[in-house]
Amino acid sequence: MRHFTLALLLGSSPLAAPAFASDCELSISANDAMQFSAQELTVPASCKQVTLTLTHTGTLPKTAMGHNWVLTKAADVQAVATDGMAAGPDAAYIKADDTRVLAHTALVGGGESTSVSFSLEGLAPAEAYRFFCSFPGHWAIMQGSFVITP
Repeated sequence: MRHFTLALLLGSSPLAAPAFASDCELSISANDAMQFSAQELTVPASCKQVTLTLTHTGTLPKTAMGHNWVLTKAADVQAVATDGMAAGPDAAYIKADDTRVLAHTALVGGGESTSVSFSLEGLAPAEAYRFFCSFPGHWAIMQGSFVITP
């Protein structure tokens, strides 16, 4: 209600209110049981730049249970994950120059964190996007929806 009242006081529609910085900053964690802490992440289309922080809350090293966060169109998840396996751990299991990858973090092990900032330019609220971990064998269960709200 506060955002609605503020929007009315400023003479604008609440639907057209600008995104606040915190709306454009996301956090997610992953654990040793191959689970993300969220199945859906949402950002408003008014965000110019999004920053995502991934924290590995487990204890296993990245060689055994590494995690990253990869964003693609939903239709590209399996192909990107399969192609990424050949890229290996030094490339965070992401094929070099893969244009299907919209954003990704580095690979982290237990107790580590990493962040990535990326633009929403060219991404459409009507498109289906997915995030996943590209560590071999993880992508099939470690994934969720990335939603851009109009």
